[in-house]
Amino acid sequence: MSPSPASPMPGRRGAHFRVLIVCTGNLHRSPLAERLLTARLAASPETSESFRVSSAGTAAMAGTPMDPAAATLLVELGGDPCGALARRLTAALVEDADLVLGAATEHREAAVRLSPLWALQRAFTLREFGRLLRPEDSAGATDPAERAAALVRGAAARRGTDGNGADDDDVADPYGAPMRVARETAARIAEPVERIATAVLGIPLDGEHLTLESRA
Repeated sequence: MSPSPASPMPGRRGAHFRVLIVCTGNLHRSPLAERLLTARLAASPETSESFRVSSAGTAAMAGTPMDPAAATLLVELGGDPCGALARRLTAALVEDADLVLGAATEHREAAVRLSPLWALQRAFTLREFGRLLRPEDSAGATDPAERAAALVRGAAARRGTDGNGADDDDVADPYGAPMRVARETAARIAEPVERIATAVLGIPLDGEHLTLESRA
């Protein structure tokens, strides 16, 4: 059932705060971001228990394993690729999410088309959300899920008022590209993931996983 028009703004729903990350094939960008964010949130038992992060693809072939290059880079960043299998984006997945993060604008738009009322204030590109979120939006919130809901509300309200970096919000598909390109893509994904995890956890994280340059 679609949400009521009376409450379109983001808020916590259910026992967990659910994050859905979307790309095209659900083979590289979205599973990498999903598993990396899961690993970062696992730094705190409280966030590990109250968050559910998943991914899907707008043109995914269900059951296809994660791209080996992405899996290798994910391990280097501290994530676990085991069991990552592609699935197709559906309206039900969008409406079960408190926050939808697309690898590129086309993926955010696909989520909004599937459920306009629900997704409009909850869907961003990954880098857009990382750019728009402000830790002060969740000041006073002690529960990580409530903190995340406040961050979503703040980012949604801020969208359109800050054009800085908007032309850098998309993460291009590196599938089949040289490892150098895939590594650059992983770094572009890791940057906003770190910002999101830091804000949700409410504490500064160290930077040991921020880049892959030292491992190139």
